[in-house]
Amino acid sequence: MATAILPPEYNHVARDEPLEIELKQPWLAALLAWLVPGLGHLYQGRTGKGLLFFVCIMGAFFYGMYLGDGHVVYASTPGQELRWQYYCQLGVGGAAFPAIVQRSRVMDDRLPIGQDPEDDDRAWYAPPRNEQVSTIDDSGNRSRQPNELSRWVVDHNPYFEIGTVYTMIAGLLNVLVICDAYAGPLVIRGKADGDDNDEPNVATA
Repeated sequence: MATAILPPEYNHVARDEPLEIELKQPWLAALLAWLVPGLGHLYQGRTGKGLLFFVCIMGAFFYGMYLGDGHVVYASTPGQELRWQYYCQLGVGGAAFPAIVQRSRVMDDRLPIGQDPEDDDRAWYAPPRNEQVSTIDDSGNRSRQPNELSRWVVDHNPYFEIGTVYTMIAGLLNVLVICDAYAGPLVIRGKADGDDNDEPNVATA
């Protein structure tokens, strides 16, 4: 088990003694933090941080999903343009993993989970169809789109792009959470008395 020892000035409650944070098994904490944002911190007993990370990151992720009607997170299939945004979204772990399952079902010619056979729109997390589809724009005009992704962009403009950004930011923020769960907080020490060095001391716990 690993322990992060922070300098006294980091502990605003007890300044006379360094604050120790029990990181337990850092690799396990990092894995849990990837699966569910904040779970690694809960495992370490850092409850406040864990709950804060969970609410903020998952809130941003699912708000982005809501803006894009559940279509902004998907894994592309062969023949489609690479969905590079998904690699950023995958930072939230378990919340983005259903896209892999939906992709697998589509490639096996099976209906995505949650897909209504009579519904023309794809289920959440499912990749778009490659064939041409029709849609009605904001002006009430019917148009043909080269694929379903183009229809999503038109139907949810500009919220499809905004939702994509929200989910990407959530995934990238969770990468920082994973690092914090693995190595402990980053501590920036102020200049000690009698220290002529103008550069701040940086210590990692």
